[in-house]
Amino acid sequence: MYLTKEVKADIFKKYGGSEGNTGSTEGQVALFTHRINHLTTHLKKNHKDFNTERSLVRLVGKRRSLLDYLKKKDIAKYRTLIKDLGIRK
Repeated sequence: MYLTKEVKADIFKKYGGSEGNTGSTEGQVALFTHRINHLTTHLKKNHKDFNTERSLVRLVGKRRSLLDYLKKKDIAKYRTLIKDLGIRK
């Protein structure tokens, strides 16, 4: 499995502030980015997997809405998060 408890805890520790702070916007965006990267590599090998493609589109939409919220609330955190995660926009 690609997303273990340890990986998830590391993501939230790095971006959310602590392992228990799973509700922070930055932590959720980082987790979605990790999942999006995994699904993208899966779809490169299995291009006819349409269920995964639909899941990927939904995750990208969720991440986009969280990023819009973060941009509206705190533009500095938004810019640093995008730079750290390597998101283009």
